[in-house]
Amino acid sequence: MKACEKFLKGIELPSVAKVEQKFSSQKIEDVARAVAEGLQSNSPDIVPGSRIAITCGSRGIDQYVTLVKAVADFVKSKGANPVLIPSMGSHGGATAEGQIGVLKQFGVTEESIGAPILSSMETVQIGETDKGLPVYIDKNAKECDGIILLNRVKPHTSFRGTYESGLVKMLGIGLAKHKGCEQTHLLRFENMAENLVKVGTIAINNLNIMCGVATIENGYGKIAQVHVLKKSEILTKEPELLKQAWDLMPRIYLDEMDVLIVSKIGKEISGTGMDTNIIGRFHTKAAQGSPGPNTIKLGVLDVTDASNGNANGMGLADFIPRRFFDKIDFDYSYINSLTSTEPFSSRIPMILNNDRQVLQACVKLCGQIDLSNVRMVLIESTKNIDTVYMSKAAFNSAFPKDMVKEAGEYSPLKFDEKDNLLLF
Repeated sequence: MKACEKFLKGIELPSVAKVEQKFSSQKIEDVARAVAEGLQSNSPDIVPGSRIAITCGSRGIDQYVTLVKAVADFVKSKGANPVLIPSMGSHGGATAEGQIGVLKQFGVTEESIGAPILSSMETVQIGETDKGLPVYIDKNAKECDGIILLNRVKPHTSFRGTYESGLVKMLGIGLAKHKGCEQTHLLRFENMAENLVKVGTIAINNLNIMCGVATIENGYGKIAQVHVLKKSEILTKEPELLKQAWDLMPRIYLDEMDVLIVSKIGKEISGTGMDTNIIGRFHTKAAQGSPGPNTIKLGVLDVTDASNGNANGMGLADFIPRRFFDKIDFDYSYINSLTSTEPFSSRIPMILNNDRQVLQACVKLCGQIDLSNVRMVLIESTKNIDTVYMSKAAFNSAFPKDMVKEAGEYSPLKFDEKDNLLLF
């Protein structure tokens, strides 16, 4: 790498300042109460002594433990027995133990919730779509007396449709485990929206779904709304919740960035490691044309410990440092991409020695001759963009002006003795 080091050595980086971005601050103060009240109004009668499955996915949902415990406590209040079903398709290495581990990282354990976790990759077939796709469901969930769906509703990172991330997806992919998830993805993301409707409809019609608990988060990643939908309302009302999620979604207030640096990606942040709607880069044709900025050069510096080496999404980056590469678990990353049928997201970007070289390469190749014109933005992750760092050119291009505020002086970026960025 000596030639690359020599090539990049003299490239200067723009000074940056901390910038605060404003989003909708709509927020529910007492989430447990909102869940309990919603369930009291919209859940069917729960028979005492029955066993009720609660779906638990692999995303870092706000107040996750509070949400799951509130549902479990409600089930107990009716004299029934809640059980937690890991519902995350092929995540956690597509193993029962791995999926328990994913929940544990979020604090969702048998002790914290007061309910047993039944984790298995075993499924049963409950139907078949008109295109011949078999519909599978977790065997433990199927054997329960009822199922309560729990998930966050938000725009998906890989396709556009009437239903994206939410309750229907939890049925068609999450609760379908690796086997069913693979089938739903089989016809690729270009057909995902259609497949999701068909698989989800079959699941709803053939399972004892008690209700669905859906959350929507504000631009700061906090729960803004809690909705409890009756079984008969899931297909009709979830599309409206998706529209509201789009309205509340945060963004980087630039239409074009010369350089975007993402400090870390991970599966608990987004299914694609980083939210494609935030960075403006998409790994599938099914999401092309979605809202988002035009990012000229993208550098990603690290993968979170909670992702367990699953670096899905790295293929969207132009450059990564050696420390990122050394953390990659290719088995975890590749099984994720093989299941989703999209290998692009797990392709390896150019690997450079350190963070400094990643930034230098992005600046060198962004198409700006004058350093003062480089619109550079640095974010911790796509889940935390209320506080970001911008070069002066980036801040001057940000719009609307009343949604961004400089919160510090412009100063050179700092790096440690290994030339890794000291910022977040």
